[in-house]
This record gives sequence, structure tokens and C-alpha cells, in this order.
Amino acid sequence: MSATEGVLNWDQYGHTDKLGSAYTDQEREAIAALYGATLSAISQYEVVKGSVITITNKDVVVGVGYKSDGLIAASEFRDLPDLKPGDEVEVYIEETENAKGQLVLSRKKAKLVRAWEKIQHALEHGEVLEGLVKRRTKGGLIVEVCDIETFLPGSQIDIRPVLDFDIFVGKTIDVVVIKINHTNDNVVVSHKALTEKKLEKQKLEIMSKLEKGQILEGYVKNITKFGAFIDLGGVDGLLHKLDMSWGKVNHPEELFTLGQEVRVVVIGFNEDKKRISLGMKQLQDHPWDALPETVQVGSTIKGTITNIADYGIFVELMPGIEGFVYVLDISWSQYLRDINEHYKIGDTIETCILSLDRKNHKISLGIKQLTVDPWEHDAFLSTYAVATTHEGIVRNLTHFGAFIELEPGIEGLLHVSRLSGTKRVAHPADVLKLGEKVEVVVLGISRENRRLSLGLKQENPWDACEKIFQIGTLHKGTVLKKTSGRGAIVELAHGIEGHVPQQHLIKSDGAEAEVGEELDLQVIKFSKGDKKIVLSHQVLFNPAVETKAEPKTKAEEKIEKAPSARGFEAFADLKEKLEQQTKGDNKA
Repeated sequence: MSATEGVLNWDQYGHTDKLGSAYTDQEREAIAALYGATLSAISQYEVVKGSVITITNKDVVVGVGYKSDGLIAASEFRDLPDLKPGDEVEVYIEETENAKGQLVLSRKKAKLVRAWEKIQHALEHGEVLEGLVKRRTKGGLIVEVCDIETFLPGSQIDIRPVLDFDIFVGKTIDVVVIKINHTNDNVVVSHKALTEKKLEKQKLEIMSKLEKGQILEGYVKNITKFGAFIDLGGVDGLLHKLDMSWGKVNHPEELFTLGQEVRVVVIGFNEDKKRISLGMKQLQDHPWDALPETVQVGSTIKGTITNIADYGIFVELMPGIEGFVYVLDISWSQYLRDINEHYKIGDTIETCILSLDRKNHKISLGIKQLTVDPWEHDAFLSTYAVATTHEGIVRNLTHFGAFIELEPGIEGLLHVSRLSGTKRVAHPADVLKLGEKVEVVVLGISRENRRLSLGLKQENPWDACEKIFQIGTLHKGTVLKKTSGRGAIVELAHGIEGHVPQQHLIKSDGAEAEVGEELDLQVIKFSKGDKKIVLSHQVLFNPAVETKAEPKTKAEEKIEKAPSARGFEAFADLKEKLEQQTKGDNKA
């Protein structure tokens, strides 16, 4: 408002005019004040109340107590078909005076301002607003609330998943405002929040009346891999898959579908956390109550494998009754490496009941007990008599020997000392490999300890050596190792080992032969019983040297009798070669 607005210009009438001359200056000021008081103090961009003065086909004249009235398009009053002069309406001050000196008003903008105020108030105070679903959009619905289009996400329509959004278009729905983005004038509303609030009251009411053992009816609301959630009419309960059936349930989808009506029993609930545990199998007779009395320890019974673990097999004998086969009760063999190689889930197998606890619902089963213990078999002693030969599999290697399995449950020890008759074997792994098949001979039986003493099946190489390594014969040998003060071990033809005493290692130049050096050697002693060959290098260039063998010490005997690192397989050919060599010498 300008400085002269609301003030009468008395001077334009002149002092001679009756109107002007009738008042003094003080009276003029009083009358001006009275006139100014009749005008409303309005500001631009605010909503004020106005009165309808005149209505035409195109416009509605509205007075707001200002010096001039405002003109508003009649289209902005379509929602008021019964509008008449004198009615009060709210309008928005767009301009107090435009270029033409007119007051510019808008009812549409006034409604918009009031709508935003209402929506803001609803957000702050949780008020429920009514909206009209205008159309479907990506991810939800557009709902008109207080003449403002708001967004209702699909996840906020209902507590149940909504598959068809179109069924809501054109319907009125109650919502609450959950978010306002003033930057882009975006409003997000929810109908689900109202439903949840209502259900929360119902839930508290139901929880207050809930009792353990109470039987209820509901429908399947959701299915997960561990169970199903059941809607009990405002409150959800969990039916765990372990409580669905006495039999094994791999996945709840095997038994239920969404929306299916079910009958359940309350097996537990927590009022503080509002959690309800439900059961279905509890409404049926316990399968253990139906287990026949004829089922006893020692009985044979068939079942289906439901699970295989490293430590054993789970077998369902009848719905709700499961037994367990421990890994050591599967086979008489101690070397059942992978159960899955022999059994599969779903296989039907026959088992023997080893223990039965009806009170605690436990059954221990066995598979190997259905066959005779091989150590107790009547034919055991004749089959594995001393000196009998067998083919076995190397199952385990230790520093002292190898364990050979002759058949499932029957194994024997092949001691490291019996792996070679001519050479020392440091470890069985130098000669044998796990899983390798070998031919062995039974040397001894300890049925009480379930052990066999074994040796490798082989020819005795010393029968052939006796003809080849006669005293005085010459041979080539390589120094394998030297022992302090005792001489050296040399390797002769075909891997045979011999002993050269300390003084017989001296060469013609006076030096002592070193490890790895090849020498010409003469046999000075041969003992088949002790499996010992004594040789000399010095005697070849010094015939006068003493060739009497030194007395054997315990350490020397241990070295001389130690097994070799090569297996006896080589001696099958050795005897033949030595015999052929002997025949050649005789012909010569």
C-alpha cells in the first residue's frame, strides 16, 4: 500500500465546497482514521478469507476488505456449485496491485496452500487422511489427498503382497503421510501402516488370551526354508519345519502352499517379544508309540537313508523314527574312506538294531553286524594259516612297517625289517605306496589281538648268491657308506651289499677309498646264514695282508642284517641271472 492509500484528498474539493468547509483539520484526520480502519491489512502471498460479492458466467468477484475487490475465474469454484453472493471463501493474495492497479486473487492456490498445511500437520501428528486412487504407476499407486497427488508404494499398500494394483484404481482409501520431500513437492503415503496399527491392537488382544496347547486355525502367510508363518487373525506364528511332521521335511514347500488353511497348536509364546511357536505334528500320535514290541536289539530292519555325514549314516525306519549307523559299524574294514562311494541318500538298506532306547527315542544301527566277523569265521585259521600266500592292499605306512588289508576287516603287519633281505630300508614308503597291491606270506597269527604278521612273498636271493660270491672270486663294488673304524658298505652286482673291513679299503697308493668310488674286490668270507659277504681291495696288490674276518660286533651285525631299500621283486630275476652266470663259468 502506498503512502497516500486510504487517505482522503480533501483539497481537491476546495474550501468553498460544503463538504470541505464543514470540517476542521482535526475532524478531517478523525474521519480519515475511521475510513482507514474499515480497510483490511493484507500482504502478498498469504491466504485470507473473503466474501463473494458478484457471480457471473466467467468470473466471481470476491471482497477481502481491501480498497478494491478481486476477480477470480469461475472455473476455480467448480467444486462449489451452490456458491452465492455473501458466501465466505478462502483466497490467495497473488498481488495487492498489478500493473492495472487491480487486486489479484486465486482460490486454487489458496486450496493448495491449505492442502500442504494439512498434509504437513498430518505427518507431524500421525493423522489419517482420505485419498482417491487416481491411477497406477511404476512401483505403486497415485493417490489424490487434499487435492495433491501423492505416491503410495506397492510395499505400503497392504501387509500381504499385492500382485494386482489395478483393483485399487478409482477407490477411496485411508492413508497416513510417511514422508514429504519439499524439494520436488513429493509426498509418500502408506495404507499398510494403518493396517499394521490395527493388527497390533488385535495382536495384543490375541496374545492376552493365548495359552500353551491351544488349538488354532489360520492360513499360510509366508514360506521360508526353515518354516512357515501362519496368520492367526491379526498375529503371526512360526511353524518350524521340525514341528510340521514326525517324518523328515526337506523344505516346507513340500507340504504347504501360500494361502492354505491349516490347523495348528500353540507350543510356546513370548509375550514380551510377541513371538508364537506353533506345531502341527503334535496334533498327531507320536510314531514311537506305534513302534511294534517285536522291534528289539538284534532285530534286522529296513530303512531309507536320509542323510550321510563323515561320522555315519542317518536312516529313517518309519515316519518319525530315525536311527543312526556309526561309521565304525558300517564295515568290518577300518579303511572306509568315503561313505558316499558306497551309499546314497534315498537308498533303502537293511540294518541291525544295536541299541534301542524307547524312552529317549534313540536307535543305534549297524550294517557290518549283518555279516560274520571275518576273524571269527570258521574257515579263518585254514584260510590264513602260516605260510599261506595272499594278495593285499597297502592301507597304512608307519616308520616300523606297513599295514596290509587282505580282505575287509582282516589286516596284517609287514614289518620294515622284512621288506628286503639284502639291503636296509629306512622307511616302508621307500618301497611301498598306499593303495598298492602286494603279495604277502603269513608268518604268524594272533587271533586274540586280531593281528597277522606278514612277509613279502619272494625267492631267497642268498641261494643264488652262494654260487656267485664264492671265496676268492673277484667282483666290482661301489662304496655306499663308511662307518667310523668299522670299514664300509659296498654295493655289488644286482644290488647285493657287502662289507669291506677298514684295513681292506687301503688302495695301492696308501689312500683309503671314499664313498662313491668303484673298486675291484675279492670275496674273503661268505655266510649264507648270516646273509653276509666280506670283501677286500688291498688283498689284490698285497697278497700277504691278513684276510681273516674281524669278529662281528652287535652294531655290525645290525648293519649287516638290516633290510635293503629295494623290494624283493628284483630277486625273482636275480636268481635266474646268477644261475645263468654260474652255468657260463662252469662251461668256461
